Amino acid sequence: MLFSDYMNEWLYGENGYYGTYRPIGKKGDFYTAVSTSKFFGGTIANHIIKRYDEGFLAPDSLICEIGAHHGYLLADIIEFIYTLRPSLLQTFRFGIIERFDALQTQQKDYFTESFGDAVRLEHYHDVSEINTSCAFFIANEIFDAFACELFYKGKIGRVEAGKVLFDVDSPEAVVHAKKYKKDRGEISVGLESFAKTMAQSVPKFEFMSFDYGELSARSDFSIRIYQEHKVIPLFDEALELEKVYGTTDITYDVNFSHVKDAFEGEGLVCTQYSTQLVALIEMGILDLLSLLKEKVSEEIYLQELEKVKILITPALMGERFKMIRFIQG
Repeated sequence: MLFSDYMNEWLYGENGYYGTYRPIGKKGDFYTAVSTSKFFGGTIANHIIKRYDEGFLAPDSLICEIGAHHGYLLADIIEFIYTLRPSLLQTFRFGIIERFDALQTQQKDYFTESFGDAVRLEHYHDVSEINTSCAFFIANEIFDAFACELFYKGKIGRVEAGKVLFDVDSPEAVVHAKKYKKDRGEISVGLESFAKTMAQSVPKFEFMSFDYGELSARSDFSIRIYQEHKVIPLFDEALELEKVYGTTDITYDVNFSHVKDAFEGEGLVCTQYSTQLVALIEMGILDLLSLLKEKVSEEIYLQELEKVKILITPALMGERFKMIRFIQG
């Protein structure tokens, strides 16, 4: 089996890692920006309001998260819109693109618990199902969850008896490797079709995504497994794939040049690529903290400040994670 098919089944198969609800954060296998601080979603909400004020987003725009897991990020965005510009809750639509019905149920229950009837959540299995003229799409750590091929010196990998063997010819992979100047590493599968579907589905939108990686391709493999906050390289000699298959997260560093090329190839405009630190500060995370300081006790403010520091400190998430955004229309 080609590694891309193996990884796809690992994550999205009937008994795959993302097919059922799994906790993120202290009780899960890894942390994300969403599980670190509500001000991550709050800062995105601040940006959405700015884009509305600038005239890019219409009053009835769809604010939609792609791959929302529990729904925490979209819920945080909604909470901050209510705090900063409550009138927009009456006109904006809110939705989640989630392929798994079981996770859609989890998300619906969470939104009912959080907002009652005040917010109507729309669900889609795929972006192609959306019918709207204007949207804002947000995604956190989805590109690293696209299945990938493993490439090594002209061959791509397949899995046999729990081992990765590099003996499959792929002219497409060779062309890709030459383009991004690499002789080994991961090649994301599906970016082009994802970008094409987005471009064809909504005439006017902004798409913002956060992930870990670089604008240039790594010169080695980054693919790894997260299990209870432990990082295990895929090629660790002690690793037995059958024991972690489908029950752990498997991921790799994103080649943002590939992401950029895929979306620009469909006519979208890349309006920003930056570190998470730069992106969150430019979108106003420090301004939101100043507002918080005026309304809560010093103890609560300092607690939230420490969480935000994790998001923006260069040695933590600030430099490791990147933000990229595109617009159409």
